[in-house]
Amino acid sequence: MTKHMPDIACQPHQAPQGKLNWVGMSGIELPILVQQGLEPRNSVRLSSKAQAYVSLDDPMSKGIHMSRLYLILDQMGTQENLTPNRVKIILEKFIESHHDLSNQAFVEFKFDYYERRQSLKSDNSGWKHYPTTIRGEIRQGKFECEVSIEIPYSSTCPCSAALSRQLIQEAFTKQFNAQANKGLDYQAVVDWLGTPEGINATPHSQRSYAQVKVKVIESDKLEISTLINQLEDAVQTPVQAVVKREDEQEFARLNASNLMFCEDASRRIQNKLNALPEYSDYWVRVNHLESLHPHDAVAIVTKGIENGYIDEPNLMDPM
Repeated sequence: MTKHMPDIACQPHQAPQGKLNWVGMSGIELPILVQQGLEPRNSVRLSSKAQAYVSLDDPMSKGIHMSRLYLILDQMGTQENLTPNRVKIILEKFIESHHDLSNQAFVEFKFDYYERRQSLKSDNSGWKHYPTTIRGEIRQGKFECEVSIEIPYSSTCPCSAALSRQLIQEAFTKQFNAQANKGLDYQAVVDWLGTPEGINATPHSQRSYAQVKVKVIESDKLEISTLINQLEDAVQTPVQAVVKREDEQEFARLNASNLMFCEDASRRIQNKLNALPEYSDYWVRVNHLESLHPHDAVAIVTKGIENGYIDEPNLMDPM
């Protein structure tokens, strides 16, 4: 004989009544599957912290059934790769499980994605870490899926580079002015350029971060690797995992070839994302952690579509 157990959530609600935007859980520890690399059949299981919510539309209801959300996440969020379509199914199951209480649903998975990246010149490779978030929402019957990711890169200041070049020119003039009318000794110039006096100033650079949110179209695949490649290709100076001398030299060359203010970096990413149809909207914040100043240089840009991401400067952290 089944023992009858009281269900307080189903009893009449006598306290102050009202609809609630979201009710659910956060900090859910969940081992999820995501696509590894560019092949949809390749999966990697990662530890995530999840959030799950539904709206409480019935003002007479005492609350939602949180265990139903957890069980759906456990069944639907851990057995197959998370894709936009999979996220949509999870949200539909949330609403279906609360058909008499809710018509909106939200889910989020926050995790660390690791990508093995090749060194610039040497035959080495190493792991790089990309904080990533997948969010999905059904609101007023409309589904949206968003991927947030943080990309570290190096930025070298164009102003500092110009000032450094001026000092190098002045040092060259001082060193070789006496030979100006007699013809310069080519080898002497080459040798001098290889000394600390020859390069007597260097531009300042700093580790920088691009925080990017993109709205992805409905699909049975989610290529985080592709998004990483697109963003790193835009800035051209991603930080390196394993560095030998030839890699460090190439990194120095790339920085000199890609001098960037934060405005430049944000426009590079803007141009890249504008050309990609798989992202219906985007929000970008680039952060240059200044080595010259005790504060950071920041630029924010959105795609600028109607009812898209808003560009208010107080919305600083998409992660």
